[in-house]
Amino acid sequence: MRQQSYLIDTNILIGLEDYRAVETAYAKFYNLASAHKVDIFVHEAAHDDIARDKDSERRRISLSKIAKYRILRKQRGLSDAQLEAEFGPLRKPNDIVDATLLHALKSDAVDFLVTQDKGLHERALRNSPELGRRVLFVGDAADLLTQTYEPKQVPIRHVAEVHAHMINHQSTFFNSLRDGYPEFDAWWREKCVPEHRPCWVVYDDDELAGLIVRKDETADDTDAVRKAAKILKICTFKVAPEKRGVKLGELLLKQVLWYAQVNGYAVAYLTTYPNQAALINLLEFYGFQHAGTKPDGELIYERRFASGQLEVEPSVTAYDAARMNYPRFLVNSEIKGFGIPIQESYHDTLYPDLWNPRQRDLFSGRSQAERPTRPGNTIRKVYLCRAPSNLGAPGSLLFFYKSASREQPSQAITALGILESITLARSTRDLMHLTGGRSVYSERQLNDWKASSSRPVKVINYLLVSYIDPAIGLEELRSLGVVVGNPQQSIYGIKPPLVKRLLERANLPFSV
Repeated sequence: MRQQSYLIDTNILIGLEDYRAVETAYAKFYNLASAHKVDIFVHEAAHDDIARDKDSERRRISLSKIAKYRILRKQRGLSDAQLEAEFGPLRKPNDIVDATLLHALKSDAVDFLVTQDKGLHERALRNSPELGRRVLFVGDAADLLTQTYEPKQVPIRHVAEVHAHMINHQSTFFNSLRDGYPEFDAWWREKCVPEHRPCWVVYDDDELAGLIVRKDETADDTDAVRKAAKILKICTFKVAPEKRGVKLGELLLKQVLWYAQVNGYAVAYLTTYPNQAALINLLEFYGFQHAGTKPDGELIYERRFASGQLEVEPSVTAYDAARMNYPRFLVNSEIKGFGIPIQESYHDTLYPDLWNPRQRDLFSGRSQAERPTRPGNTIRKVYLCRAPSNLGAPGSLLFFYKSASREQPSQAITALGILESITLARSTRDLMHLTGGRSVYSERQLNDWKASSSRPVKVINYLLVSYIDPAIGLEELRSLGVVVGNPQQSIYGIKPPLVKRLLERANLPFSV
């Protein structure tokens, strides 16, 4: 497989070349690309973007720094009208630049586009999910390079719950919080510690890598726009810059969503500034909405939770209902269910939490479950197979069956997912593009699939809802009527009455 190539947006160029200190994620991306001789391009249109900078000295310096990158030239004869027809309205000069970048990406002049511009991510997704997956935030681009060229496990432990006084708030982990909030130390000492504020933490070899500080509020004492009797405030949500590519933000948000749902909160909310594009994109994907803006410009993002039957507007697809109400999902007569057999090696990659029996004490023992890799940190996952089948529409229920294995669980349904999409990859490059934003595969693994037009590979994107604990073993599956005779070796449909039995057996802590 040839080397990957990346096109960087103007905001990434500025992040790498500005006179200020380079942020960790930017430096990691650039260093990995340089080390593995991966091409980084700046589009000729970026020159137009920078040329509009009214600060003449900054403009001169920025234009001079473009010269160190390979330039991707414009396509001759490409009109604004063509770009608008392909990528939506172009109301401002910057919109034309954005559409030009997406055109280069869709034309496969490069493999991935790196940008912190949330609007550009949204424009790509509106064009197609496949294009959207090839537009990356800089932390995800650094992670993709790591996974592709340096396939190593990431020694990060699971989320644990502690109280504020147990955390060393003098750690350098908190420096950026102090920079943006000078009263941080006083707030920690005077509020968090005396009130024993509960926190979720992720540690990497005793170094704090991710943190959420939470607080219970009521309608009488909250900054939330929507008032309710039980409100969960996320006071602090932070991931160490060097760990952002490991998807710890998604792992911590998963903790928030499950906790709020299971414990009967009506609303969860946090505040953030507009420049936190990656965080805002993550929040909005999982159903948080911009509910208001504080006087200092902070944005209030809220999400509602319901305990009864999940109800959504008829125009909302089953898949969108699942992602916006995660971990809830739709179940009705139109939602189909499928069993997906998965070999042990792939199962261990996607679900490292289940590699060994899980430890009761997350800070004791040394199982792989205690040291999850990036795939174990994500809700959004991708699975490759060649199993002959026609899966249902997005929103279908996926029951993952771990085939005969050396380690337990063996011959059992272990996980429940929600189908997002299924695409055929007819080349290794297709595989790289289609798995890029959620890559769990090294360059060698992608090559080993030998995808071709005659032997395409199914790329199944899905949301992991939950592990099924205890797993549903083969004998129980036979007793439920899901398996008759020998276990199925390919993807198979599950009849609605059997789907209902499996969901009842899954012991989910909410109504379905």
